This record gives sequence, C-alpha cells and structure tokens, in this order.
Amino acid sequence: MLSREVGFVRKPHGGRLRVALAFPNTYFVGMSNLGLQTVYKLFNDDDRVVCERVFLPGRQELAERTARRDPLVTIESGTRVRDFDVFAFSVSFEWDYTNVVAMLRMAGLTPRAESRSSLDPFVIVGGAVTFVNPEPLAPFADLIAAGEGELLVPSIIEAFAEIGTRDHDALRHRLTSERGCYVPSLYDVTYDGPGRVAAITPKPGSPAPAVVRKAAVKAADRLDPPFTSIFTPDTEFGSRLLIEVVRGCANLCRFCWAGYNYLPVRPFETSRILSIAAAARPYANRVGLVSIALCDHPDIELILTSLIELGYGISPASLRLDDLTPTIVKLLKQSGERSITIAPETGSDRLRRVINKTVTNEQILDRADLIFREGIENLKLYYMIGLPSETDDDLVAIRDLTIAMRERMAEHSHARGTIGRLVASVNPLVPKPGTTYQWLPMTRAAVIDQKTARLRELVSGVDNVYFNIKSERHSFYQGLLSLGDRRVADVIELAERNGGNWRAAVAETGLDADAYLYRDRTADAFLPWQIIDGGLKTAFFQDELAKSERAEWTLPAKRQLAVSQSSR
Repeated sequence: MLSREVGFVRKPHGGRLRVALAFPNTYFVGMSNLGLQTVYKLFNDDDRVVCERVFLPGRQELAERTARRDPLVTIESGTRVRDFDVFAFSVSFEWDYTNVVAMLRMAGLTPRAESRSSLDPFVIVGGAVTFVNPEPLAPFADLIAAGEGELLVPSIIEAFAEIGTRDHDALRHRLTSERGCYVPSLYDVTYDGPGRVAAITPKPGSPAPAVVRKAAVKAADRLDPPFTSIFTPDTEFGSRLLIEVVRGCANLCRFCWAGYNYLPVRPFETSRILSIAAAARPYANRVGLVSIALCDHPDIELILTSLIELGYGISPASLRLDDLTPTIVKLLKQSGERSITIAPETGSDRLRRVINKTVTNEQILDRADLIFREGIENLKLYYMIGLPSETDDDLVAIRDLTIAMRERMAEHSHARGTIGRLVASVNPLVPKPGTTYQWLPMTRAAVIDQKTARLRELVSGVDNVYFNIKSERHSFYQGLLSLGDRRVADVIELAERNGGNWRAAVAETGLDADAYLYRDRTADAFLPWQIIDGGLKTAFFQDELAKSERAEWTLPAKRQLAVSQSSR
C-alpha cells in the first residue's frame, strides 16, 4: 500500500507523541477525504508528534482478521493502535458511527470511555459530524474536538506536551480550557422523557465550561489551504489534487448545516493555492476545487485560468447558480470539463423562498442555457423532497423545471450531433442540528414513500433524464444519528454487533426513535447539540424559521446590494 503512495510521513517513535489517526471506513474511501489528509499533515508538521494512519479493513479482510483476532495496526509502521498515546478519529458521515465502535474493538479497547483507563490510548473524535451533534458519539470519546483542525490540533499537542500522556484525568481537565474541546465525561445529562434532553451541565467542581465554543479560524489568508498531501492511485480520486479554495457560504440556505457551521466566509490566499497546485503537478493531472461556495473567492477566474495554464483539468464542487458567469463556464469547458453540478433543490420559486435558496426558475434556466451554450454536455442536479409546506404542485414543478432544462440541452446539442444527460439526485430532507429546521419533525416514512412514487411517475419516460431517488429508510437512520442524544450510543453499539441491522438495534434497546424524528421541538428549552456553540444564536434561527413559514428570503449582503441597485 505504501509503495504506491507519494507524500506519506515516517518518523521514529521515540520521544514523540504517538497519534494513530483513523478514518472509520476503508482506505479507498478515507484517502479520498480532504479532512483526514489535512489533520495528518497538521499533526506531522510538528516534530514532537508522529502521526500514522489506520483504516477499517474491507469486508472480506475484516471477517478474516476478526476470525484470527489480528490487532488493528497503522499502515506506516505496522504498530498496534493500542500502543499509541492517542487514537484519533476523523468522522465525516453518520453511517460510519458503527465503524468507530468496530475499530475501537479491533484495537483491543472497550468502546465506552468510562471503562477505559490511562493505560489505554486517549480517544479523540473529530471531523465534520462534531459540528452538527457530538452527543451520539460522546460516550465513546475522551475528547470531542469540535471545529476546525487548524486551531484544534495545535491546542491538543500543547496539552499533551504540558501534561504528558498517562494522566488522562489531568488531560481532560487541561483540555477544557481550549476552544472546541468538549470532554463528555465532565458533564451530567438530564433527560426529560423520550427524545428530550432537559440540560447538559458541567459536573460539580469540574472546570468544564457551560457551553463549548466551536474552534474556527478567523481568517484564512495566513493559512495554507487544505490540500492533498498524499497521492495514491488506490482511491476514488486517483491522480487528482483536492484543494480547498474558500471556506464558508453566506447564502444560508435554511436546511444546510455546512452553510451555517463554516461561517464566516474565508477565501484562501490565491498565491498559496497556485503554489501548491504547481508543486503537485508531477503527481496530479486534475484538480478538484473544494468549497460550498466556490465563486465567492474574489480571484476565482484568475485561479481557474492559472490552473489551466499549469495543464490541469478542473473539477469544481457544486456551483452556486447566482455566481455562475460566462467566463467561469468557458474556463471550465476549456479545462476539459464535460459536466457541471448545480442544486436547484426544488422546482418552484415559492418553495425556494421557504428554504432560502435565493434563485428563481428564470435564473436557473438562464444559467442552464449558458452552460449548454458554452459546450458543457451534461448537468447533474440536486433536489430534495419532504420540505416544509411542500405540495404535489412542487413535485410537478421538479418535473417541469427538469424538462425545461432538458429542452435547452437538446437545443444546443443539435450542432454537436449528440445529446448529453441530465442526472438528478433526490434526497428526503433530514432536519439537521444547527440549522433553521433543527426544531422540525421529519416527514413521515409513508408520506415520503408516496412522494417518491409520485415523482417517479412524473419523470418516467423522459428521454436523457435520469432520476436517482434515495430511500426513506436511509434517511430514517441518518436522522436518528443526526438528531439523537447519548442514549443513541446503545443503538450504535448494537448495530455494530449485529451487522448494521438498525431496525433490530432500535427494537432491542427499546429506544423510541419516533420521539427523535417525528416530534416538533419548537417548545424544547434545550437541544442536545446546543452544548456546542456554533456561533449563531437561537434567536437568529427562530427568526429564520418565521421567515420560512412566510416564504420570505434572507438575502446575503452582496445580493441585497444587487437588488438595491437594480431597483433604483
């Protein structure tokens, strides 16, 4: 495996803090994750630390290793994970929660933190999910690292440098003083019936703060952007450089946890982006630009032009329609890109006002025309169903908007002699913590099934249009893991033991899953994820929820200025 990599780090262990960094999925998946590569580099950039990676074995290898009782080892040195000082997890997806438990067991550790000692590795859980809701994973972690690695990793290293590695109680107390460091064992949880948490409070005499402030860098201009530091062909992206261009998004779509939790908008320094890209060119022929608001970078056209001059093909993330310009589309086409991804989210202007998606059908069709006119052949679309106040008319609108985009694609395809494809991905809404919709119940399974069947009926037989509609069952358990509290940890453990049968795990624990998913939370005085302060106040979300009910936009500052100027 290492023989096919470029960029990995090997250090002697002696005298260094030893960190085993885990991605709770396979090597193929984990090495495609920019967060993992960033944390690996942050730890290893400090000479006092040796950080090595560990992944979940593939299904067949996992069964064989479990039968042989082989220990979990790192890929750099083959050292047993349980011999490291720190076992750190970078977790990006709720469905990997059972894999966290599996890897703890494979390492020879008791999954629950309360049953481990200072002779065991200190277990840290970080990654994107800690921004959303750390509570379902809290019983397994000595520390939840909530926020951005650029602040968290140095703080954690300094705490270990000061305290050492073998007094875990002292480490927990020391880490409570650091921003973004949440120590679950230092808090008492008061429950108020199924699906309700009355309070999470520091234990008497504990130094833990009442609320843990998310760790976030104020500005990105002095930071290296996260980028692929290890190249391997044995991963989803192969010889592709991933690099973060701008962090955050000002549009604040009401369903989007990333938009709220990565504020403020912070572009990375253009010269650093291009310098990293130039250095990586011997190992990569394509560059993936990572951002939820790519066009918010003030130099985006310069960046695209320069990357093309370096000989890169360019693959952007989903592009926000309101910022898409002819120059940007031309540059993407020039780089060899044949497909662009956009997110209309729904087919009606009314419902887009409800969710604060600040574009109209007219604008979407205008940008679709631009995309196809410039020679882009294919368009990938993201839609959602189960949105607040959604009606059958809104489902019909998805079909009508998609067909209208197909007509524009066909119009521009005649000259080429071939027609491209529209591929639409449709997901049921899972109300996420830390968003406007955190109080709302999910749409009932039977209703989602009806909506899914109706949409399939509406779009069947439309040529060159392909709809991939996700199942309600997937959303049900994603919602439980997103909206749960520490009691959901029992379900996670059982699902890990029974091979991922979530329904059986819920039944065996007796957890009232409906109380988490289908209950209106607007009257709740406290929500479990509010132990982490993401930076936006409850009053703001309440105001946004009221605007959603009125189908009223909250325009970002630059759109407000544009509207103001156009109305003069």
